Amino acid sequence: MGGEGKEKFTWKDSNVGLFGSDADKKVKKESATTEPAWKGIGQKVGIRIWRINKFKVEKIPQEEYGKFFSGDSYIVLRTYKEEESDVLLYDVHFWIGKYSTADEYGTAAYKTVELDTFLDDKAIQHREVQANESELFKSYFDFFTIMKGGYDSGFTRVTPDSYKHRLYHVVGEKKQIAVNEIGFKKGNLNSEDVFIVDLGLRIFQFNGETANKDEKFRATQYVQQLRSERMGKPRLDILEEKSISQKHPMYKKLPEGQSKEKGEQPENSPAMLRVTDSSGHRTSMKEISTGLDKSKLDNNDVIICSAPRSIWVWIGGAASVDERKNAMAYAHKYASELTNPFVPITVIPAGKETKEFHEVF
Repeated sequence: MGGEGKEKFTWKDSNVGLFGSDADKKVKKESATTEPAWKGIGQKVGIRIWRINKFKVEKIPQEEYGKFFSGDSYIVLRTYKEEESDVLLYDVHFWIGKYSTADEYGTAAYKTVELDTFLDDKAIQHREVQANESELFKSYFDFFTIMKGGYDSGFTRVTPDSYKHRLYHVVGEKKQIAVNEIGFKKGNLNSEDVFIVDLGLRIFQFNGETANKDEKFRATQYVQQLRSERMGKPRLDILEEKSISQKHPMYKKLPEGQSKEKGEQPENSPAMLRVTDSSGHRTSMKEISTGLDKSKLDNNDVIICSAPRSIWVWIGGAASVDERKNAMAYAHKYASELTNPFVPITVIPAGKETKEFHEVF
């Protein structure tokens, strides 16, 4: 089970070159065709989500889509069609929680490749890291929520009296709303935003005095959804900051104190690297540019294109099987040494380049 008690992972000590590791050996016993989780998937448009639980792929109930626990790792499959086309297309993401274990996110990475194999290599693969998710990934959900702890600490899996009290920060505009759990402290409230104090069977929505109307409206939708998930049992109070005093019961529930502010993630220096086995030896990686130059894309190899806030792994049409297989592992290894190692990674085959890929050059 994932959880906040775990030590925060360190990328330099990890190896999503995992292939060959203990995690790999355990999951390798199951092939893509015998993995129960993949049965019947990829046949219709929609989102499917699984979490990794003790090396196993475990289905997440649809009513919990969009909620991610920092102690776990997940796999998310989007099946879609482009306009005026009946061809099914796929994006498969593995999401790594801040406190996910090496075994969990290693298995998620491996199983993502396996899922792509199951889908006849038609999926575009993505790595997502908590608090650094791509806009594409977040766009799948009406509410994108990150919660502390592990999946088994959620409200529906514990008794109401043992449910951990949570404080959420609601940010965003219109459709794109993020709900992030923050430290359960009074000093974390402010007048610019909307907050949700979740006590399990009592929920307070706190509207800061200058919070925007989109955040207020969407937060109300979110808390109503929480009540619905809990069979309407929680009492809900929607509070306007300017209309309540410091003696209000909500304030009394929050301990004194304030969490330390986190600075914005730094940008990485642009670069391009070639992943190749053309020398006849094992696959290797070598820098070919200190900037981003589309003319350096070589159809015979895999090219890692490192942009300031993302990494794109371009798979040349004539790249070898080993080059393709090791592409994500090499990108992960490269990212681990960057100023910001947590940026999203996307593996994209030649001919399937997206608008976002072209925009980095």
